Amino acid sequence: MGRTPRHDHPLAAVLASVTPACCPTRLNFHCHTTHSDGSLRPEQLAEQAIAIGLEHLAVTDHHAIAGSERVAAALAQARQDGQAVPTLWRGVEISCLLEGCLVHVLALGFAAEHPSLLPYLQGSSVVGAALQAQQVLEAIRAADGLALLAHPARYRLPFATLIAAAAELGFDGAETWYDYQMQPRWQPTPLVCEAIARDLSRRGLLQSCGTDTHGLALHGR
Repeated sequence: MGRTPRHDHPLAAVLASVTPACCPTRLNFHCHTTHSDGSLRPEQLAEQAIAIGLEHLAVTDHHAIAGSERVAAALAQARQDGQAVPTLWRGVEISCLLEGCLVHVLALGFAAEHPSLLPYLQGSSVVGAALQAQQVLEAIRAADGLALLAHPARYRLPFATLIAAAAELGFDGAETWYDYQMQPRWQPTPLVCEAIARDLSRRGLLQSCGTDTHGLALHGR
């Protein structure tokens, strides 16, 4: 059995407030820039986040944080110019094997440049033992971050199986509210997301939401 979820983490209080209506106008903990497979330049993403009025944001490029750093710089400049900007949390999306299934993990709120995460920030997935979910989780823990299973219903194994395995290892939670139908404007997929929410709530795990934006509009995928 792994550790209990980090409810004492500064981001945990924000995640505790997540509802189906929070995304994409208040909270977005899953989006991408041109530093991985997204279409938005970091400065464009920052501009849209401000225009939307986001309160909290995490940029989760695959195996890279350079885009997030550029978003941070753009938001800092906007704040100096007198604009209201979202709180930016460090984020990255990491591939790993869970129950033999290739899944993605959202690492959120971790310490910058922590050596434990460096192997996972080289622009591509690792190979070998470091690809195992337990190893990824330990790296995120060492960097004082939260580990959440991304979009649990997008894999070849049932989401209930993967959530159970993640909980057993000690994951902090999962991405609950997600648009599996990939609509032009983000909306959580009924039934599936509600079932995931019930499962996580029963286990006392944290819940997140995000658009998983890869296109040119931060309000959709």
